[in-house]
Amino acid sequence: MKILFLSRLFYPHIGGVEKHVMEISRLLVEKGHQVSVVTEELKKLPEHEVFNSIEVYRIPVGKNEWFKKFIIWKWFWTNRKLIEDADIVHCHDVFFWYLPFRFLFPFKKVFTTFHGYEGYPLKPKDILVHKLSEKLSNGNICIGDFIQRWYGTKPTYVSYGGVNVSEKRKAKSEKQVERSAVFVGRLDEQTGFLTYLEAVKKIREKFPDFKFTVFGDGKLRNKINKDIDFRGLVENPEKELPKFNFIFASRYLSILEAMAAKRSVLAVYDNPLKKDYLKMSPFADYISISDSSEGLAKNVEYFLKNPKEKEKLTNKAFEWVKKQSWGNLSNVCINLWQRSK
Repeated sequence: MKILFLSRLFYPHIGGVEKHVMEISRLLVEKGHQVSVVTEELKKLPEHEVFNSIEVYRIPVGKNEWFKKFIIWKWFWTNRKLIEDADIVHCHDVFFWYLPFRFLFPFKKVFTTFHGYEGYPLKPKDILVHKLSEKLSNGNICIGDFIQRWYGTKPTYVSYGGVNVSEKRKAKSEKQVERSAVFVGRLDEQTGFLTYLEAVKKIREKFPDFKFTVFGDGKLRNKINKDIDFRGLVENPEKELPKFNFIFASRYLSILEAMAAKRSVLAVYDNPLKKDYLKMSPFADYISISDSSEGLAKNVEYFLKNPKEKEKLTNKAFEWVKKQSWGNLSNVCINLWQRSK
């Protein structure tokens, strides 16, 4: 099959959706399919290149957010042969890019994967866009059960993403990393970053030598003190996770990668949507979920004093996450496309 993915960002940008599209594309190419990805050009990167046998097209959208959609639609009209030649068009959250062409190519199979959420509280416009995308797609994948509850989207399939798991992965001994944690994610309100920072202060009241590292970047980076090890964006953070005892994470991909590294995951929420995002997941019982910095700090203290209880949870999490491979998710995509023929 010839598959055309639409994604706002793609490699070399670092992020959950970017990695999702890359991993699925790579596996589809290995299965003998032809994959093209259309994305935005936000850095000085080639407008067209072939990366790992994946055709990558970048649209120079500029900085005007309101005008951007017209630039994108014009680009697709100019390059409409990409749509004509594709057997499958699959949008990752950006169905509006394809909206006019849904009517110009009424028999072209188009699908959508819904990733995450726009913020809290949800705006009526965001819910409307989800419903429109769902209705005009031939099928969809929802990343998380919370999407159906909050957006009213009826999923064809539900997934929580994928991960590469190695049974032979060797983690450093617990004694070496016992009093340490790493935050993985964007440094903004949506990830609860300030709550994690506040929790670290409380943890250090009882454990002054507790080490804290940050993998990520964002508008709240100026809140990081000198006593925190700030690494910025890390291309493959999953390789570094075994160096830490605890992983502070609020997004599915980071959580899955932490479970695959056999590390304890501690997540926080500060609104009902984020609560459902975490607690409606099938792995909710294998991670620690708190609604405050006090709760997170108490859970860290508990696990430091009860390492066997922590080990039980990490082992259960590892057994679950082993089944969440990128290969399985690529098969979900293929099943979605074939059932809609």
